[in-house]
Amino acid sequence: MRLPDTLFHGRNGTFAYVAVQVVLRYALVLALAAFLGVALLSPMWTNLLLVFGAGHIALALVMSIAIGWVRRAQNAEKASRLVAINQTQEQIEELFAMTDTLQAADSNADAAQVLRATSRKLLPGCGVALYVFNNSRDRLDLVGSWDMPEAYEPAESLVPANCWALKRGKDHVNNPHEQSLCCSHYIGDVASIEVPMMARGQVFGLLVLGDRGGKCHNVERAQRIARALADSTSLALSNISLREQLRTQSLRDPMTGLYNRRYMEDTLDRFISLAHRQNQPTSVLMIDLDNFKVLNDEHGHAKGDAVLKDVAAQVVGALRPSDVVCRYGGEELLVILPDCGVDDAMMRAEQVRARIELLSDQHGCNVAASIGVASLPESAKSASDLLSASDQALYDAKAAGKNQVLAAPPLAKKKSVAEPISPRLVAT
Repeated sequence: MRLPDTLFHGRNGTFAYVAVQVVLRYALVLALAAFLGVALLSPMWTNLLLVFGAGHIALALVMSIAIGWVRRAQNAEKASRLVAINQTQEQIEELFAMTDTLQAADSNADAAQVLRATSRKLLPGCGVALYVFNNSRDRLDLVGSWDMPEAYEPAESLVPANCWALKRGKDHVNNPHEQSLCCSHYIGDVASIEVPMMARGQVFGLLVLGDRGGKCHNVERAQRIARALADSTSLALSNISLREQLRTQSLRDPMTGLYNRRYMEDTLDRFISLAHRQNQPTSVLMIDLDNFKVLNDEHGHAKGDAVLKDVAAQVVGALRPSDVVCRYGGEELLVILPDCGVDDAMMRAEQVRARIELLSDQHGCNVAASIGVASLPESAKSASDLLSASDQALYDAKAAGKNQVLAAPPLAKKKSVAEPISPRLVAT
């Protein structure tokens, strides 16, 4: 019968080792006493004492063998503990190195690269997928996945309502082999564990581990490390989100979501320099809502804010992704159209004006806009001249009756003055 390993481990091993040593000592003492008794006692006791002494010698041999077993078991336990300690130390060092590197991550993609390098060292039996909440926090988008099993294809996006890990705020194991509760978004037969990534009381993402063995053995062993990876990465995602919010607040208007005037000035200078270098046109639309003060006075500032938000959305929807829409001030918007001549700019401006006018029925009040158009090089030569020319065209449109588009006049060509012809001297 094979003794259980637990007999030689921990406290049991120490107690067994001490007990065997005590029994061994007593057996040797009794065996020695028995052999001495053979010489001192009468012959009638000789056989009995010889048997008694031989039995205790045999017991001593058995105890010495048992001591060897105990020592080997304890040495094996110490070796395994040493290996476990070394592995834990290596894991801690890897986690510290990852946390230090994550401080330099500027985006979610950078954080995913750092996580990929660390997870491949600490989670060799698992594939990993990283999801991060979008700006509106109504879904999680896939940032990256690696080493996933062939039978598991991570979805491009997840809805929080379909994930038990996000609902409960705790780790959740999807194990179809044991008929366990699986998330609604989970499809396939590969066991996986989902770890919510929380920092400062807020969930920033979801870490998904897929077992490359198909069953649940690898993910169960990796659950503790996965939790540590999620905690470290969540802090990085929190810092990235905070920096992005600060950057957005410094560049965008908080009410309309459009770029602010500071961003517009820097961008316009950059586009003008690029247009001069590549010999391309650049146009500007100056948009002002007609009778906006009357709208605020009659319908309230809440209605005015709602109209301004929808106007901004309509302007952005009517233009190209490369065009830049800014809030110039108050109810004035400014649009920068790179690589766009004056004719195309007039067409775009008319489309914007028509879309703004359609908002009248939606809001139950008169919504209209006047637009001034200026283009480089037709109307101006510099950024300041382009703004002045579009602003003057806007005032001309308002003076002409509002709710219309006017273009700035082209630059006046300088007339060259003919030099007077000097009389020629004729020899007589």
